[in-house]
Amino acid sequence: MTPIQTHHPPARRLALIDLARGVALLAMALYHLTWDLGFLRLTPENAALSPVGRAAAHGIAASFLMLVGVSLVLARRRRSGWWRPYLARLGRIALAAAAISLATFFLFPGSWIFFGILHCIALSSVLALPALGAPLPLVALAAALVLAGPTLAALAGSPALLDAPGLYFLGLGTTVPTTNDYVPLFPWFGFVLAGVGLGRLGLPHLAASRAGDWAPRGRIGRVAAAAGRHSLAVYLVHQPLLLGLLYGVAAVTGPHPRAGEAPFLREYRANCAEAGGTEAACRVAARCVLVRLRDEGLWRAGGDYTGQEQARAIAVSRACFTQAGGG
Repeated sequence: MTPIQTHHPPARRLALIDLARGVALLAMALYHLTWDLGFLRLTPENAALSPVGRAAAHGIAASFLMLVGVSLVLARRRRSGWWRPYLARLGRIALAAAAISLATFFLFPGSWIFFGILHCIALSSVLALPALGAPLPLVALAAALVLAGPTLAALAGSPALLDAPGLYFLGLGTTVPTTNDYVPLFPWFGFVLAGVGLGRLGLPHLAASRAGDWAPRGRIGRVAAAAGRHSLAVYLVHQPLLLGLLYGVAAVTGPHPRAGEAPFLREYRANCAEAGGTEAACRVAARCVLVRLRDEGLWRAGGDYTGQEQARAIAVSRACFTQAGGG
């Protein structure tokens, strides 16, 4: 007869899961550091907004949400009174999400966070409760459908109703809202359901293995596991600390000399092509404009000019365009 441990995850804390959260937190902090450096123009370009950077952000978010599902399975196995710590943690996450919305509403009113990863975690932690006891094939099917939700909605032709601002949190419309952190239920809730399924399948085997008894001994491992145990606090604190430090660096060093060059060149080439220039001519003209603006002390990554400076910049652009054979 199969031992009962193979069917039910244990109630005890698994240090390996804490370590996994700690590694995910480190990856998130590195991504935010990259974004902050680009945002403050301390690097030539914001690598966090590149295709590789966006893929990394999606991978990090997916890992966090899967760990949310795994953690729900672990919490549920605390047979007596498991709902008390569950509700306490849910309340902390919801309050933190509300605080982030309120703070970003005042700091970044044009791109405030109304449904970021903490909002998604809070709502998903409630919606995933039935999956803790549902048949595993049904959980897998639900996860697959949620993950495929945006694609299925696009193929079916999303009704205009789904683009209503009040339904942005679903992620099934065609509109992508302007916000600094957007993690809608579709497809991201699917990763939480996948984590629930993987937790129910894999945690019994993990607990019965030597890895289940693992405990960090080195300082790095202990710090990572401790961060994983207090992931919400680390999440809330790390970005203000990073931004505060880097704002100080930016005040001393100023922006990177090449900050803003790449987006300026891309935008100029696009505008040049719309004006009828060839690809080769627009590429030459763009580089010419950048060099001339620097030589004349007119280069600013933000593009904030007085009226007289703007007239001089336009004259430089026209001269370079003509010189490059654009007209």
